[in-house]
Amino acid sequence: MRLGFVEFIKVVIIGIIEGITEWLPVSSTGHMLLFDAFIPLKMTEEFKEMFFVVIQLGAIMAVVVMFWKRMFPFGLEDNGINGKKRLTVSKSIIMTWVKVAVACIPSAVLGLFLDDFLEEHFGNAITIAIMLILYGVAFILIEMRNKDKKPKIADMKGIDYKTAVIIGAFQVLAMIPGTSRSGATIVGALLIGVSRTAAAEFTFFLAVPTMLGASLLKLVKFGFDFGASEFFALILGMIVAFAVSLFAVKFLMGYVKKHDFKLFGWYRIALGIIVIIVSLVTR
Repeated sequence: MRLGFVEFIKVVIIGIIEGITEWLPVSSTGHMLLFDAFIPLKMTEEFKEMFFVVIQLGAIMAVVVMFWKRMFPFGLEDNGINGKKRLTVSKSIIMTWVKVAVACIPSAVLGLFLDDFLEEHFGNAITIAIMLILYGVAFILIEMRNKDKKPKIADMKGIDYKTAVIIGAFQVLAMIPGTSRSGATIVGALLIGVSRTAAAEFTFFLAVPTMLGASLLKLVKFGFDFGASEFFALILGMIVAFAVSLFAVKFLMGYVKKHDFKLFGWYRIALGIIVIIVSLVTR
């Protein structure tokens, strides 16, 4: 399948959408599917199903680059004797990854069985709109409830295995398009008393194995059978998503230190209502 110039422009736009929305609690997949619903990519449905997942690897790599020192447990330091370097291992980072692995179990297990079913039955504009609105309302109500409450868990170190499992269970809800993976995990974290900053940071860690696994699953199902233009479109989308995510992550981390998530809640509600109206009018 050969893609024209216009289709590559659409890929760039989708890469920008992914880069911005992957880390904000507004549903990146939902935004990409909505874009495709109104301005369709001229690609096979099989390729698009894979493309909308694997393109997210670009955004994931941006987080890995930005948080490398906090995510990679191995390093080198002077041994203080003869100027040679010695290998160091951060036990705290390793324990964080163990907690992340535990949190990934619910979505990994259910994803194998429900991925195709949910994609087939819920990957439509109305479902996306409903989930945008529901979680928008949830963000507003939770932030109103937490307004005068001090978080029980202030930073990543305070997240234990029980908390990680609960947050991972909320991530399962993100399998429904329009929910938002970061949105679901942040909602779950806020509900059990995790601070906004710790919730966002744990979401970054949780995204890495989750999206690597989801992308590999989609590539295996697709069969790695790319045409030259399809392969270029995928790489282009990932590069754009990577570049844009560098700014989106910085924005989110700065935002949550000073503001709550109600703005994103109102945005989700407004977008969901617009999508429902447009969908009904264009039927």
